[in-house]
Amino acid sequence: MVKVYKPGRVAVVLQGRQAGKKVVVIKQVDEGSKERPYPHAIVAGIERYPRKVTRRMGQKKLAARSKVKPFIKVINYSHLFPTRYQLELEGLKGAVANDTFKEPTQREDAKKNIKKQLEERYTTGKNKWFFQPLRF
Repeated sequence: MVKVYKPGRVAVVLQGRQAGKKVVVIKQVDEGSKERPYPHAIVAGIERYPRKVTRRMGQKKLAARSKVKPFIKVINYSHLFPTRYQLELEGLKGAVANDTFKEPTQREDAKKNIKKQLEERYTTGKNKWFFQPLRF
């Protein structure tokens, strides 16, 4: 079987609280693990997308509207829809591991790290399509 969910692949969540949100795969587990006996992926996504900005806005308002709220999650492959897009974020690969989800403080630290990297990516203007919500 072809490996679709490689690190950096952008996917859309189909089920659950984050349904309809774009995510980027950080790590994939094709065979499953002892506590999760199904194929799954560790993903990072955007829970709250940045708002629209215009030229007339000042620096303070622009900074407030450019904020991103991320989430990290372990998701079953059957609840993900892969896209043809890739997102290269080298810092994300080391940000989240399997033991990150065991303790809340580690989870919060990982979220802060991901938030910083995603906001930096957004302000530079790279991958604009990733920072816009899906339209239905």
